[in-house]
Amino acid sequence: MTRKLGVAGLMLALLGLVGMAHAQSPYRVEYFNNANTSGAPDATLRLDNDGAAAGANLCADVFIFDSNEEMSECCSCLETPDGLRTLSVDSDLTANPVNGVILTTGMIKVIAAAPTSDKCPPPSTILLVPDGEIQAWATHIQSTTNALTETASQASSLGTSEQKRLAQQCGAIRAVGSGKGICTCGTNTGS
Repeated sequence: MTRKLGVAGLMLALLGLVGMAHAQSPYRVEYFNNANTSGAPDATLRLDNDGAAAGANLCADVFIFDSNEEMSECCSCLETPDGLRTLSVDSDLTANPVNGVILTTGMIKVIAAAPTSDKCPPPSTILLVPDGEIQAWATHIQSTTNALTETASQASSLGTSEQKRLAQQCGAIRAVGSGKGICTCGTNTGS
């Protein structure tokens, strides 16, 4: 009996470590719906540098995709430790699509990246930061009532191929978009 309890305790401890390891991720994924819809309120994406990267400034590299899985906009926003940045889905994230089609539904991906001289370069290259995390929360507009709900964005695993793909697509938007496809960084209340 004691041995079974010991094994069970060890398994619980291992599961806890796996959960902690998954919780730390430089990559967040979120969705939006009913954006730019007449009569519906504007949704928001809130970002915070949790300070885990030795209290350093981070860049929140933001990538917006349409419902056909094509990148529509990208940008990079400076995040100070414990600063809160609020981005409007309608005005900051979907108002300047590279193809001119204003989005109503889609995906948002956020990666914590290193700044260069305390400025965030365009995310056509992504330099990850050890222990760097951007926490994110988003409001969602419910289609039948236009009620708002808010959830924490999902932590996800960022593979090397996904990191390269995001950087290449954003680089292409910046190269051929003539100013289109570049999102804006909203407002920041920080330290």
